[in-house]
Amino acid sequence: MKMKIRVGFGYDVHRLVEGRELWLGGIRLEHAKGLLGHSDADVLIHAICDALLGAANMRDIGYHFPDTAGEYENIDSKVLLAKTVALIASKGYAVGNVDATVCAERPKLNPHIPRMQQVLADVMGVEADDVSVKATTTEKLGFTGREEGIAAYATVLIVRE
Repeated sequence: MKMKIRVGFGYDVHRLVEGRELWLGGIRLEHAKGLLGHSDADVLIHAICDALLGAANMRDIGYHFPDTAGEYENIDSKVLLAKTVALIASKGYAVGNVDATVCAERPKLNPHIPRMQQVLADVMGVEADDVSVKATTTEKLGFTGREEGIAAYATVLIVRE
């Protein structure tokens, strides 16, 4: 039997605003601002969802979970990730591994990465070692450098036996 593998790429960005909680990688971080969005605006999870859906040729997160749908307002993005894993499973795929990068000046993410990896792994049903999360800044350049928003990129491998 031949194993099939596919690769997907995802990207997301949300604006930082006062009066919102900051959720990244499925965990709440203490910060003066949070990300603005219809859901909890977890850019890292949204990028991973888009990468998974793209790898399975299943369109994107906005197609499956539109921001015009009331049931997704303020939803925990971990729920969207679990639904995304179920969607790719409906085509016979499972998560192989995830490699993701978050671009943010602040807060410093490095101390939180192991917890993010474990939470994301638990939701996707993989080992924490299969989830790489990296953090970088843009050296104060662009919208992330001015702390107007946070961006995330994700590459995933999915497998079908």
